[in-house]
Amino acid sequence: MTGGRLIVFSGPSGAGKDSVLEEYFKTEHKGVWKSVSYTTRPARENERDGIDYNFISVDEFEDNIRNGNVLEYTKYGLNYYGTPKAPVDEHLKKGEIVILKIEVNGAANIKKIYPDSVAVFITPPSVEVLEKRLRSRGTESEEDISRRLEIALKELENKKNYDHVIINDKLEDAVNDLDRIVRSYQ
Repeated sequence: MTGGRLIVFSGPSGAGKDSVLEEYFKTEHKGVWKSVSYTTRPARENERDGIDYNFISVDEFEDNIRNGNVLEYTKYGLNYYGTPKAPVDEHLKKGEIVILKIEVNGAANIKKIYPDSVAVFITPPSVEVLEKRLRSRGTESEEDISRRLEIALKELENKKNYDHVIINDKLEDAVNDLDRIVRSYQ
């Protein structure tokens, strides 16, 4: 294994990032570790603290920024999202592949810090599917959905800046695509 590589996994809200990663990590992938981001947004019904996200307060998040404990961060909609620095560095030093699930702005920041990182963009097959997915969650207000769709349209324009693009039409195919990409860097 050559290892010690960051794989930045991002795409618009509703593209299926969580679903693809959850399915991917249902089986063991030796030498591959998924970073767990900080967020200030409330947990969704099926999310677990420390597994899906580290759910923290705005004050805690801002303390982490001031203390240099985040690798990158962004404010998406009304909430902060960021990558804890220490565990990422620890796994990279072990020679592992680290998958960061981060927003598009964060992905651009990581590429500047780690130029040899691999950027993977996940996209829904269409904007209509994206809107349907956001609405089916039942976790956001109409205002939040509109804001996320507006942001998503801008983010979709960035997919040309990524090393790989996965179209998440069928979950199994998207997971297999991610697996092929990860294995190509081991």
